[in-house]
Amino acid sequence: MQQQREPSASESYFWPSVLAIGLHVLVFGMLFVSFAMTPELPPAKPIVQATLYQLKSKSQATTQTNQKLAGEAKKSAARQTEVEQMEQKKVEQEAIKAAEQKKEEAAQKAEEAKKADEAKKAEEAKKADEAKKAEAKKAEEKQLADIAKKKAEEEAKKAAEEEAKKAAAEEAKKKIVEDAKKKAAEDAKKKAEADEAKKKVAEDAKKKAAADAAKKKAQDAARKSAEEKKAQALADLLSDTPQRQQALADEQGDEVAGSFDDLIRARAAEGWARPPSARQGMTVVLQIGMLPDGTVASVSVAKSSGDGPFDASAVAAVKNIGRLTEMQGMKSSDFAPYRSFKMTFTPEDLAL
Repeated sequence: MQQQREPSASESYFWPSVLAIGLHVLVFGMLFVSFAMTPELPPAKPIVQATLYQLKSKSQATTQTNQKLAGEAKKSAARQTEVEQMEQKKVEQEAIKAAEQKKEEAAQKAEEAKKADEAKKAEEAKKADEAKKAEAKKAEEKQLADIAKKKAEEEAKKAAEEEAKKAAAEEAKKKIVEDAKKKAAEDAKKKAEADEAKKKVAEDAKKKAAADAAKKKAQDAARKSAEEKKAQALADLLSDTPQRQQALADEQGDEVAGSFDDLIRARAAEGWARPPSARQGMTVVLQIGMLPDGTVASVSVAKSSGDGPFDASAVAAVKNIGRLTEMQGMKSSDFAPYRSFKMTFTPEDLAL
């Protein structure tokens, strides 16, 4: 509900003042009207003149009568005027009385309005004071709530910090354990790698020794075979028929071929890197192409062992031979089988 505005003191006295002024105007208007409506008395001058003229012609009695009549008329007019003035005065008094009564009523109403206004102001002041107290109480409650909230936040923050410290400590402890495990694993890995490297060095040394032995054996066999073949060829050339010489040459070529097969295997063993998947019993057949100067021209897999890394390692080992200087100076007929030939390799052949 919308609260009605109370009139101010000036507004409370406005209408009574307007009414009092209007009442005075009304009273003065009535007085003016009463004066305007008062009958005019006959002019006294003609009567006096008539009396004067008649005194010349009439008797003393008539004159006295006329004078008496004139006095009576004058007295009657005076009484009429006095009555009218009294009535007018009475009207004025009544009007003034009514105006004063209205003025008193207006003053009383103004006083009542003033008291009502003061009571209303007192009530408003009381309400304002109560509202102020309620606001102060609300502010105090809010302050207490803020203090409690701040305290709760500080406690929560402290608890969170403690929890974070605890979690950090647990994480640090966990990290230390993980680092220790990681270090142990790395140490174990390094040890295993060292053992593997040591083992590989031993295996490489063993393979190298075997390869050197095979190479030396092949070289010795090739040299011995060549010497024997040269001696035999010389003897055959001196004593046998051409048919016998050709048969001896073919036999000598077969022996040389066997020696070079062993030499190729020995050189392949020198450059072979054993893959982790290599096992005993594996076999791969390689197609090898060579040039007359002993250079390995091409190597491919003719028949796979079924293990890709082992096949690739065998191909790489043969390619790493590069060139066999021992094959230089061979006859075309002796070199012909090596232009393109197949050779079987197994881990045993490669001196595992």
